[in-house]
Amino acid sequence: MDRLSDIGEIKRIMESSGFSFSKALGQNFIVNPSVCPRMAEMCGADKECGVLEVGPGIGVLTNELCKVAKKVVAIELDKRLPEILAKTLADHDNVKIISGDVMELDLHKLIEEEFGDMDVVVCANLPYYITSPVIMKLLEEKLPIKALTVMVQKEAADRLCAELGTRASGAVTAAVRYYSEPKLLFKVSAGSFMPAPKVDSAVIRLDVRQSPSVELKSEKMFFRVVKASFAQRRKTVLNSVSSGLSMDKATVTRIMEQAGVSPLARAEQLTLEDFASLANALWEATK
Repeated sequence: MDRLSDIGEIKRIMESSGFSFSKALGQNFIVNPSVCPRMAEMCGADKECGVLEVGPGIGVLTNELCKVAKKVVAIELDKRLPEILAKTLADHDNVKIISGDVMELDLHKLIEEEFGDMDVVVCANLPYYITSPVIMKLLEEKLPIKALTVMVQKEAADRLCAELGTRASGAVTAAVRYYSEPKLLFKVSAGSFMPAPKVDSAVIRLDVRQSPSVELKSEKMFFRVVKASFAQRRKTVLNSVSSGLSMDKATVTRIMEQAGVSPLARAEQLTLEDFASLANALWEATK
């Protein structure tokens, strides 16, 4: 069904099924007909590839993904939608809808069972309220996926794709760059959705690295340092890390100098290599 982004068609589907939008689930259906074909085209899928989608809604993006991929598996939390999706996606025999919470599912098992030896990419229009948790789950679990192409709030896109060492960066920026190579693909106006959110969105793509971009002695220490550093952005990394890791400032100062990181620097001034160097030095000093 190719009219799923038509407002009239969406209203007809909603009326015939008694469906209403859930604010709690952050539901905004796409009514701009150009958005989903572009996402499907740019997500890296082909006829030998599998696509994992999170939150298909009424199937606007799913419909486009089915045209370009060998198989599409969509995870939907709203138990009202699978019945609707069975109708809107009836033209496709390469799609499977799984009812469940992506944050609770065993994705390693799901990917193995559903896609086998296929290359797999993720493509999704993510609800704003759960953007970062979903992205970090997909990256941290080191799933066999090649790329994540997701539509998120514009502000989140800017933070996720920011260069470390700039004011736009944050803890999630460091995590995303550790696991992947991010790129902002295109912007999507608020009017492209029904109901229209109060902010614009953007589509980003995260190409998953085969190996991390920096060498770490302890990933746990690295993420502790990153989290502590950005927890108090206005303070120096020295103050933030000594507070966050419960270490005295003199010790942290010495370790930072050994790592080649200025004790006067703030988190937004550090590169990924700086964080890695500091984390490695802290790990060596505290192991």
